[in-house]
Amino acid sequence: MARVYHVAKNGSDKNEGSADAPFLTIQRAAELAVAGDTVTVHQGEYREWVRPRFGGWNERKRIVYQAAEGERVVIKGSERITGWERLEGDVWSVRLPNEMFGDYNPYDTPVMGDWLSEPREHPVHTGEIYLNGKSFYEAFCLEQVMHPERMERAPYRPWRGRTEYIREPERTVYRWYCEVDEDTTCLYANFQGADPNRETVEIHVRRSCFYPEQTGIHYITVRGFEMAHAATPWAPPTADQPGLIGPHWSKGWIIENNRIHDSKCVGISLGKEISTGHNAAERWRRKPGYQHQMEAVFRAKAMGWDRERIGSHIVRNNVIWDCGQNGIAGHMGAIFCEIYGNEIYHIATKHEFYGHELAGIKLHAAIDTQICHNYIHHCTLGTWLDWQTQGTRVSRNIYDGNDRDLMIEVSHGPFIVDNNLFTAGYFFDNAAQGGAYLHNLCGGLIHHYAVLERSTPYHLPHSTDILGTALVYRGDDRWYQNIFLGGQEPEEVGVYGTVSYDGSPVTWEEYEARVRAEGIPDIKRFDRVKQAAYINGNVYLKGARAFDREQEKCESEMDPDLRIVTEDREVYLEITLPEELFRLPTHIYHTGELEMTRISEAAFEAPVFGVGQTGETDGEIFFAKDLTDRTRGEKPVPGPLEGLSAGRNRVRIWVRK
Repeated sequence: MARVYHVAKNGSDKNEGSADAPFLTIQRAAELAVAGDTVTVHQGEYREWVRPRFGGWNERKRIVYQAAEGERVVIKGSERITGWERLEGDVWSVRLPNEMFGDYNPYDTPVMGDWLSEPREHPVHTGEIYLNGKSFYEAFCLEQVMHPERMERAPYRPWRGRTEYIREPERTVYRWYCEVDEDTTCLYANFQGADPNRETVEIHVRRSCFYPEQTGIHYITVRGFEMAHAATPWAPPTADQPGLIGPHWSKGWIIENNRIHDSKCVGISLGKEISTGHNAAERWRRKPGYQHQMEAVFRAKAMGWDRERIGSHIVRNNVIWDCGQNGIAGHMGAIFCEIYGNEIYHIATKHEFYGHELAGIKLHAAIDTQICHNYIHHCTLGTWLDWQTQGTRVSRNIYDGNDRDLMIEVSHGPFIVDNNLFTAGYFFDNAAQGGAYLHNLCGGLIHHYAVLERSTPYHLPHSTDILGTALVYRGDDRWYQNIFLGGQEPEEVGVYGTVSYDGSPVTWEEYEARVRAEGIPDIKRFDRVKQAAYINGNVYLKGARAFDREQEKCESEMDPDLRIVTEDREVYLEITLPEELFRLPTHIYHTGELEMTRISEAAFEAPVFGVGQTGETDGEIFFAKDLTDRTRGEKPVPGPLEGLSAGRNRVRIWVRK
């Protein structure tokens, strides 16, 4: 018989867990709850790492962890620290016994691993210090805490593949430093005039807030909590990938309506576990990380990586902010998932460390995963889909204020990017092939390039079964009824519009004829022939340039003066459009019109797991809904929004939670 356990700050773990005799800790309930049970947590602050012992059986017999309706419940991986002693001026220190951290001391654990680039000589740690909720910056020595104005260099900032230094005086004066010996951890911090014994000072103590120790804890729902202050480690695709919260290589979790923030590296992890590899490239340096990642894929497959055991998670309607690496991350564990309705912001913008895994959403092998209706803003990179992006759909998302909006890397399709609003001056790194891009507003540069030194896997349709591996030759893309904007960024790395496809064949038959004309040898002729480009019905404004063989297009020098405006909690798009845009011949596309991908030889179609947020069942997709779910007319407007008109437009596109 299903039970409801209650947890409250006036409870005791010796109680029975009823509404009248609640438990004191969530963990006590997590040790008892089984399939069909519900754990209701009442208002208060719970400083613990919840590690569910059991999972549910199926969708109907899951375990639900929920905040009591209308009550604020906070789970923190931190502890409040008092007993600070003034060292000199604004600098204070406190000495803590190592026993308080258990077997994981964040102040003795560096942020380090595969593809972590900076800093190397003096790595930062997974620990953190907060003053009234605001995180400090870690110093490399005590002198930098005593005199932060003498800092020789500021934190790291990634931009276009480079590492640059930036100075942010108002943010970097709050600094801390740690010294760890066999028995104690000593923390030093410059509180800039505040008294740490009177204010709220918190430090990282636990790695996670809600994360099972074991794999295979299926069908759990977590809803309505605020979760913060996790000492999560760097989480590349070749390592164990724990997050502040996550299913730890399981199936069928629902993570919804939570507020998740201040994780050192990863907020929500849907990712890999440790047995298929753990930072081997950094630790041993015998092989490149690419090779270890390939091995991880094959090891996972041999261990049962498939739809029956892994993935099928739903991550919806959460607000995620101030995480150092990713808002949502995962290698192979995010298959057949739905990620929608989330607001994700200020991810990887503190710039204390830099590596090649930073993004609001960073997924590897997101097979048949649907990323829809999210608001991703003010991140270093909005969404990065890396390796095995197949059956994936990125639809009806808003990207604003990011350094870059989208990157898709070494994948062979089919995948769909439709009805998104991209506004970054450098919006897209396209290092993939086999994509379909429809009804997007593309507000910046596109860096479009081949990858001929890494062969990566592709799969049977809607499956984790590996069909082969291939290089990315560039091309085999479909661009229909998008709006491209020119800009001021110099075209050193990319172009505005679709001009990078110039010289490409426009049909499969033409491509095949060019390959045959090259003769032999077998492999090299494919290096010399551009893949086909299927491009038509796009709009080019403010100097953006069209593919040289595009038949139907609209070109105008008009500056659309694109703006994203936030008023109270409502977000609006403002844009000016020319009359000729509305004279362009258009129609409602469906996936049956899209040529199958060359490498994976797969059709564009809906995922196999059901309707979800995509609005389609198995099979064909009709692109009949716009960014705001408005139904399109028979002659739809190019770009992501229906109902626009010539001249100035203002449309509400999001309401913040």
